[in-house]
Amino acid sequence: MTLLNHHTEGPVTAPPLLLGPSLGTSYALWDEVAPELSITHRVVRWDLPGHGGSRAGLVRAGATVGDLAGLVLALADSLGIERFAYAGVSLGGAVGLHLAVHHPERLTSLAVICSSAHFNGAGPWEERAALVRREGLAGLADHADARWFTGGFTVPRLVRDHRDADPEAYAACCDALAAFDLRDRLDGITVPTLLVAGREDPATPPAHLREIADAVPGATLVELPGASHLAPAQCPQAVLTALRAHLGHKAPRGMAVRREVLGDAHVDRAQTRQTPFTARFQDFISRYAWGEIWTDPTLSRRERSMVTLTALVAHGHYDELALHVRAARRNGLTPEEIGAVLLQTAVYCGVPAANSAFATAQRVLAEEDTP
Repeated sequence: MTLLNHHTEGPVTAPPLLLGPSLGTSYALWDEVAPELSITHRVVRWDLPGHGGSRAGLVRAGATVGDLAGLVLALADSLGIERFAYAGVSLGGAVGLHLAVHHPERLTSLAVICSSAHFNGAGPWEERAALVRREGLAGLADHADARWFTGGFTVPRLVRDHRDADPEAYAACCDALAAFDLRDRLDGITVPTLLVAGREDPATPPAHLREIADAVPGATLVELPGASHLAPAQCPQAVLTALRAHLGHKAPRGMAVRREVLGDAHVDRAQTRQTPFTARFQDFISRYAWGEIWTDPTLSRRERSMVTLTALVAHGHYDELALHVRAARRNGLTPEEIGAVLLQTAVYCGVPAANSAFATAQRVLAEEDTP
């Protein structure tokens, strides 16, 4: 069976979390959120049929949200995922509601973002489907920013994905939205549910999310000021904060310490470069090196920086040494103290090693002094 195109990141052994996109976008919608969620979860992002890398033939005219939910379950089955947390935006959120109503045994939790239990009746979507089948997607893509974001904000990658989507598959997804209405089933949802509304969202305004929150027992509603329809792209930090609280997992203490010592810029780059191949190693570093060793109160961070500098010189790891010279400054060491540590290495690690270490440290310290 042909599966939805998808991207997986995070430790294989972590709790699974599936992320669904909005109509007209790809899994790139989650680019600013998924890497951080993958610290604590096995994150699987998927593309709608005819969007991103998913084949258009996975869906046909007259499709339903149930058809799309079936494709998501087939993807989860192929990955060996029995139960999972789910979060989706707009059409992706409708898929999550369908799963919660019809397949609650598969979900551990649900987050519905800038979405609805209905999409204002069949008429507008039938008209859009007919327009796209007749004229393609170029015209709609030209006005995507106005539907998706507040004024002046855009994500070119997502607009390009909209323009490049398959018109027939897009129209079939419009058919699914036209037929979707779960308002009379919401009170039967039993999984922990989070609703996230963008206060500036013209497509699914906060009233739509409040309607779900009022009907689903125990549901939580979060409204994001300044957010429009694609909140994960426009307000990623706010969405991330809401999802972390909902999922019951804060960033591990190790990640906080790693950021404090190495700086946000370095950690953000490391997370951006993370792949399924390196995810377990990144998780290991955060949990073990930063969550257990660097948090041990026996030595101060100043002392740990001095030990680390010495060890890196001894093994000739000069790229890492540059990183930890910056960290040593952040941990309170003066340039004179760093120089004293490196002079000590000349005695116990050798003059050539210390010579290279001084050159590295001098370059880093000069960069810090440059305004």
